[in-house]
Amino acid sequence: MSTATAASAQAPAPPDPGRPALVSWLAVMSVMLGIFSIVTTEILPIGLLTSIGSSFTISDGMAGLMMTMPGFLAAVSAPLVTVATGRIDRRVMLGVFTLLLALANFLAAIAPNYWLVLVSRVMVGVTIGGFWSIGAGLADRLVPAASVGRATSVIFSAVPLGSVLGVPLGTLIGDIAGWRTAFLAMGGFTLAVLALLLLVVPRLPSTQTSRLDVLGGMLRRVDTRFALVMTFLVVLAHFGTYTYVTPFLEQVTHVSPALVTVHLLLYGAAGIAGNFLGGSTVGRYPRAGFAAAAGLLAGATLLLPVLGRSHAGAVALLIVWGIAYGAVPVCSQTWFAKASPDSPEASSVLFTASFQATISIGALAGGAVLDHSSPSTVMVLGGLAAVLVVPVAWAHRAGTFRRPKAP
Repeated sequence: MSTATAASAQAPAPPDPGRPALVSWLAVMSVMLGIFSIVTTEILPIGLLTSIGSSFTISDGMAGLMMTMPGFLAAVSAPLVTVATGRIDRRVMLGVFTLLLALANFLAAIAPNYWLVLVSRVMVGVTIGGFWSIGAGLADRLVPAASVGRATSVIFSAVPLGSVLGVPLGTLIGDIAGWRTAFLAMGGFTLAVLALLLLVVPRLPSTQTSRLDVLGGMLRRVDTRFALVMTFLVVLAHFGTYTYVTPFLEQVTHVSPALVTVHLLLYGAAGIAGNFLGGSTVGRYPRAGFAAAAGLLAGATLLLPVLGRSHAGAVALLIVWGIAYGAVPVCSQTWFAKASPDSPEASSVLFTASFQATISIGALAGGAVLDHSSPSTVMVLGGLAAVLVVPVAWAHRAGTFRRPKAP
């Protein structure tokens, strides 16, 4: 999730030693809040899906295109934007992408028809690819070397926070004041992030040239291929189902719109726990950690059509689901990093591109199934996809593939 490229021989410029520590950490926080805004905006339609669909008189599956568009555009734009803007000040580019995100939210809020909403989602996708490709690798240019690890953790904490808070809060605002207000509020928040970013982030002249050929070398590695396959299966399963969890709760569990928010909040809280559990487990047990997360996700989605008809059953399974998926991003990212320890930036972007592309495919596939069957069928098919991660992880163990050692 930094650049999709290899760096040139010129090292990144260190931070100005004269900058106050507080300002440096505010700069780190501004980048984190920028990513938080991106993640929240990307997944905001999940909790608002039925209300947006009814507003434009479209099916839930068609409304799911709001999740498909950003993922696809992000997967394409991440490497392309990195190359195209390689010589421009990184602070300027962060500001441009943050402004683009704010405009996308405002456009969605005032869109008179659904096609303009989709245009706004294209803008979101370009922002995801561009901001991530620059912002996620800036810690070493914002704080002293001794604090880079901590600063990187702060920046990446935006991912679970956005996932946990974005959907429930967006759904709550949508229930109270309408889905357009939720996008309007997100646009205002993004403008505030832009102001902070321009105020505290220093000039960051480009110090790297970029190339894409390193990705081809990574794809020839066995561990990278296994990481791609497992990531594809589990993310396909998750976003093919979770994108349409609101229709399931309303039509199968018969949850009121107000209680949908409560259910999603419980899911989000479980996701935080899963994120920390995954982070503490995958480093020591990468295969078992990834397989366990996928297995729990499969169990939750496969059982939802049966046990999810009651409120208690739905809540229990959503908590299990949240714990399982909370561990998935860190498991996937760790696999990519360990597969190519000599190319950390390129492995990070390959993770981002594959993750975002699969989000798009999962939302699209789930929508197609939903329009021709039912929310319960969507859950079952998603669970079956997640189950396949377990034999893939076993095949990796049985093959005794060895990862390259870190330099």
